Formats: sequence, structure tokens, C-alpha cells
Amino acid sequence: MASSSIVLSEEQFQCSICLDVFTEPVSIPCGHNYCKACIRGYWDSTELCQCPMCKEKFDRRPELRVNTFISEMAAQLKKLAPVEATPITPGQFQTTTLTKSGEVPCDVCTDTKLMALKSCLVCLASYCETHLEPHQILASFKKHKLINPVENLEDRVCKKHERPLELFCKSDQTCVCQFCTETDHKSHKTVPIEEEYGERKTQMRKTKGKVQKMIQERLQKVKEIEQAVELSKRDAEKEIVDSVQIFTALARCIERSQSELIEVVEKKQNAAEKRAERLIEELEQEITELKTRSTEIEQLSFIEDHLLLLLQSSPSICTLPQTKTWSDISVHSGLGVGTVRRTVSQLQETLNKEMEKFPKVKLKRMQQCAVDVTLDPDTACPHLILSEDRKQVRYGNIKLNLPANPERFSFNPRLLGKDGFSSGSFYYEVQLKEKTCWALGVARESINRMGDNSLSLVNGYWTVGLVDMKYIAGADRAPLSLREKPQKVGVFVDYEEGEVSFYDVEARSHIYSYTGCTFTAKLYPLFSAGTNPSGDNSAPLIICPIKSD
Repeated sequence: MASSSIVLSEEQFQCSICLDVFTEPVSIPCGHNYCKACIRGYWDSTELCQCPMCKEKFDRRPELRVNTFISEMAAQLKKLAPVEATPITPGQFQTTTLTKSGEVPCDVCTDTKLMALKSCLVCLASYCETHLEPHQILASFKKHKLINPVENLEDRVCKKHERPLELFCKSDQTCVCQFCTETDHKSHKTVPIEEEYGERKTQMRKTKGKVQKMIQERLQKVKEIEQAVELSKRDAEKEIVDSVQIFTALARCIERSQSELIEVVEKKQNAAEKRAERLIEELEQEITELKTRSTEIEQLSFIEDHLLLLLQSSPSICTLPQTKTWSDISVHSGLGVGTVRRTVSQLQETLNKEMEKFPKVKLKRMQQCAVDVTLDPDTACPHLILSEDRKQVRYGNIKLNLPANPERFSFNPRLLGKDGFSSGSFYYEVQLKEKTCWALGVARESINRMGDNSLSLVNGYWTVGLVDMKYIAGADRAPLSLREKPQKVGVFVDYEEGEVSFYDVEARSHIYSYTGCTFTAKLYPLFSAGTNPSGDNSAPLIICPIKSD
């Protein structure tokens, strides 16, 4: 039977927590494996019971049982693991080939070379069990430095003093012999190679752990970016489908209006042609009658006998035949500017109805960027009263005794959201029922919060609001013309695109947009409850959960 060889890799049987070969390996439900003690320690140190690798969460701690197959393979790997050489500073000498015991031939054997059992750093030779005996018996040889057999023993000896490299100089970060500490490295800090080896191994293990963690973080970030790209792709596909539907509807409206206009024009033209035909018939009939009269007059004009002329003609021959007055009669289709204007006006009205569907589509997409906004009491004007859940705010006539805070609005009845945004898009909705004075939008983090200042772009505000029964965009804009009084307003911000838009949520209509803005600082949701001097503005501003259709 043919045999197959399997190459065991330490990385395949390495716990990702302790970064060492498995000890009592256990498998958890997601399929990943850990040392039994390591995974227990990890779960003891965190509130969540989840896999350290894939982050899959478990409702309760799984029952841990040792995976006998992995345990046996890990044990075999430990037995076959090569003896690690002392770490050497690069550039000090050539890297020594790591080997397992018995793979280096004895330097003394002549005929049949036996494999060496030990290598001597003093003799610079490797010995099999037989030739190693003097080093185990003779007192002078017992002082020699024996190590597991390795090749290139000369690389482990100081080139200057021909002594074993047994120490490590921390000052120069290089391996040295005992004589080096008495000459070139006399005042330097040196430690045994074994001690530096232990420290270096510990550092490497820690570094490896950090590197593994960084790898996992970056893999997770790659996954997040890929998911974001996929989501963006789906959004783009929806955008294309929606826009195609809208523009198709618009094109159909235009085509229908064009067809109707052509039909009207053609009907009027046909009517004009038929009328022209009737008029031509009448004209031709009159022309025939006039020609007849002309012929009669011409014939009578040749009679020179006075009596005969009077007998053959009547007085009516000297009068004109009865005809129409054609000077005021014209043939025109009546296709003036009015017809086209009426058609274009009707088309515009139809297009406006179709365009009203577009804000609905855009609003639905904006609602997918919804964030959970809560009010920040540390920024609230002392006259404002907040609900316990930090979702409502109203104006109170009594000024509250609040601690001094440079982030607090001292005069204007305003406050900010708890969290700010410096990238991406976000959206939130606010109920305004029964409010007679209010303002919503976003504000720059660095706005002046002391004293009275207007909601202007210069001051760092992008808002819409109701003031003196007029809807306005900030303090810099003309009054807004709204068909309906908005009861719930949605605020959308695209940081990178420099856009702040406001929508009437219930009417699914666009209110106003700031575009072409340049944002360089963090933006915070802004709320102004308005004052309440007459008592009709006591209703609160309410941050609403998003209900997307």
C-alpha cells in the first residue's frame, strides 16, 4: 500500500490567544479551536460570550470538551518540533540552520558517519554518542559548552577571541564572548544569551499577538468596506431604477402632450382647408357670373343704333352682380401662440405632478441614513426643559439654575444633539405639531453660544424655521413658500457633498436645501424650541423614530 506523508505546520495547531501549540484544545460551536484554559480566561475577562476570531455570540457558554484528534496532532507536533537556536543579531554572523537531534553527522567518525548527539562550542565539532564520551568523563572536557547538534559551529564563536558567544550586549545589541566583556564591551550591560532569548521570545510573542490582532482588525475593516460598497451598489441600482421610472414617466408626458398638440394642429389645419375649399367654390361661382356679365356688356357695346341698344338691354345690366365683400374674409388655421402656450402650460402642470414623486423617492432613501439623535442637556439654554429620555424639549418661562458651562447657550432657546458628525450622511425627524415658533438644522461645533446671535450661515448655522408665522431658511434667506404647514420635518445632511436638506415627512415634499457647502468641522443637530411669551408655543419639539415605507 502506498504511504503518504503529511507535513505538520506549527501555525495549523497554534492557539490564536496564547500563540502557542494547543494545550487541551477545544472546539466551540462556530468551528474555531483554542486552548481550554485560554478560551475560559477570555470569556472570564469579558461580559460577552463570543468567539475571539469571528465574533459570533453565544447565548450561554458552550460546554467545552477536548478535541482528541487535534490534541493528538498537537502532541505529535511538539515531539517533532526542532530545537530553536539562540537568536542572533542580524549582521553578527550567518544564520545557523536549525535541525533536529541526529541530523548533523559526527565530525570524528571516519568510515560510517553516525549522527551527532551534541556539538561542542569549544572544540567546534559535533560528536556522536561514542565520541562524546570524553566530554562526559574527563574533567577538562566537562567544562566545554555543549549544545544540541548544529551545523556551522564557527558562526557561534567570537571571531576576535575564538570563544563561545555566551553573552548578549544590550548596549550594542550584539552577541559577545566572555573576553569581549573585558575589552570592547567592558562598561556595557551584558546578559546571558538564554536570558535575552527568553525576553526576545516574549517580545516576539507579544508582537505576533498584536500583529494578529491588527490583521483581524484590517480584515474586519475590509469586510466593512466591501459591505459598504455592496450597499452603495444596491443604492445606486435603486437610484437608477427610480430615476428611469421618473424620466420614463416624464418622457411619456412630453410625448403625449406632443401627440395631442399635433392632433389639434392637424384638426385645425383640416378645418382650414375645408373652409378654403368652400370659399374657393363661392369665388369661382362669382367669377363665372362676373365673366358672363362682362361678355354681355361687351356685346352690347358694339351696337351703334340708339333705339336698338335700349330695346336689347335693361337697366340692370349696368349694375354689378350681387357678391360677397371678400376683403374681411381670410383663411387661417388659428394655430397661434395661445395654442402652444396652453399646451405647454398643461404639460408643465403634468410634469410638476410627476416631479412631486421624486422627493418621495429621495426622502425614502434619505431615511435609510437615519441616526439615533438624543439631546445634550449640557448645551441647553437655562429656559429649556428636557424629557427624561432626552427626546423632547420645550420652552419654560422660569430660568433654571444650571451649572456654568461654556458649551451652553446662554440666551437663545437652543440646544444641540449629543453626538456630532464629521463624515458620511445622517438623517433625523422632528415633530412640530402645535408649535408656533421653532428652528431645526445643524450647527458647526465652534458656534458662539454666548449672547444673542442669529441663525445665519456666517455664524455657522444651516436651518429652516417658523418665525412670526413665516417659514424661513436661516436668518439669511427670503421667506419660504410652503403649500402645507409641516407637522414633521426630516433633516438630511451629506457631509462630503456639502448638502443640508429639509423635507415635509407627511406630505413627502421638499422644503429647502443648502447645497455647495464646504464643511471642515464637526456638525451637530440643532434644535430651537422658540420662546413662549403669549403661551401658544408650549408644545415640545419631539425627536421621532423613523418610519420608512
